[in-house]
Amino acid sequence: MKIIMLGAPGAGKGTQAKKIAEKYQIPHISTGDIFRANIKEGTELGAKAKAFMDQGLLVPDELTVALVADRIVKDDCKDGFVLDGFPRTIPQAQALEDALAKMGSRMDFAIDVDVPDESIVSRMGGRRACVGCGSTYHLVYAPTKTEGVCDKCGGETVLRDDDKPETVQKRLSVYHDQTQPLIEFYSNQGILKSVDGTQPMEDVFAAIVQILGA
Repeated sequence: MKIIMLGAPGAGKGTQAKKIAEKYQIPHISTGDIFRANIKEGTELGAKAKAFMDQGLLVPDELTVALVADRIVKDDCKDGFVLDGFPRTIPQAQALEDALAKMGSRMDFAIDVDVPDESIVSRMGGRRACVGCGSTYHLVYAPTKTEGVCDKCGGETVLRDDDKPETVQKRLSVYHDQTQPLIEFYSNQGILKSVDGTQPMEDVFAAIVQILGA
């Protein structure tokens, strides 16, 4: 079962990807994890990716696709995998399709966790992160026992710059421009399924399980 998770930043696709991976015993693959693993292992692809990241540049599509293709041929992916945060653009999606075709394979599902922009802005505005240990919380969904104090290490919890409304709006704008066209791309392939991401997390997951048919 090969699954791509789609959705705007803050829609909750990462959380759902982890739950899918756990239930179906398939790897949860994010490009960030792949980059970090290759850099840590000192691979040639990792060294190339690090050179871009050290300059604050995006890793080019060709290299990103090569890293993903290298990951999905590993033994633990033989029963499938769930991709989170990749592809982000049509060229990446086409390159992934070509890489899979060479392996005699293709994606099975593209699941769009659909959440309106205004819900995402308010949802992300409620996030808090500990400056000490990095643990994350939410004022509404996962509050700390004591306001502003991390449950784990007692550090101060703050609203990260990434989660401020103006930053979220910019990230949403990039998403609509670059990533949203993937919805049409996968719809044309007949593998797109959409779930209402405004529901409680468990309900979203139940809807995804129903789609996956197991």
